[in-house]
Amino acid sequence: MVDIFLPNGRESHLEVSEQILNVANKLFAERGYEGTSLSAIADEVGIRKPSLLYHYSSKDTLRQAVLARLMEHWQSVLPRILEAATSGDDRFESLVGEVVNFFAEDLDRARLLYREILDRPEELRDQMRAFLSPWLTILADYIRNGKQDGSVRPDIDPEAYILSVIQMIVGGLATNNVFGALFDGTDAPIERQAAELTRIARASLFTSEYLAKRYT
Repeated sequence: MVDIFLPNGRESHLEVSEQILNVANKLFAERGYEGTSLSAIADEVGIRKPSLLYHYSSKDTLRQAVLARLMEHWQSVLPRILEAATSGDDRFESLVGEVVNFFAEDLDRARLLYREILDRPEELRDQMRAFLSPWLTILADYIRNGKQDGSVRPDIDPEAYILSVIQMIVGGLATNNVFGALFDGTDAPIERQAAELTRIARASLFTSEYLAKRYT
């Protein structure tokens, strides 16, 4: 184990800081915030606890940094999500695919978010409202337009549908490490689950006439 109180230059400082974030993200997702100690994070990074505190002054500061990075990653894909929601013939698949892929490419994102939803709902609700509102509004408008042109089921509640799909994606992928074992060794359970999430979201949104015309 090494001690890094004063890193040699900015590059070294950023490298250690990023390693701490990576490990904290992994352990918070696996064990939860309360179940993860700063010592455990420091041990896995390979530094001592005082070195960790040089970069992040407290456990809560580290947690905030982990969540901020998650939201920054989301912001980086948001332009693609907004473009998918407003252009192209396959915009529904593109939109849902971008959201599913965001969480499927790193399941710790879904697991971390799931834990925070359960443990600190009020705090996370404010953060999610700020980051998700742009594409939620566009998607709700897309659904309302679809109801008018007959492609979307008339009984769909846009906001409730969107929330249900988000819960299905995050919850399904967050718990994949448990329920994925039910596949009993079959190939690519994540890919299969991601495809099925898209199919369910599509089948529950569009009218049978539109589905028959568009997908057959």
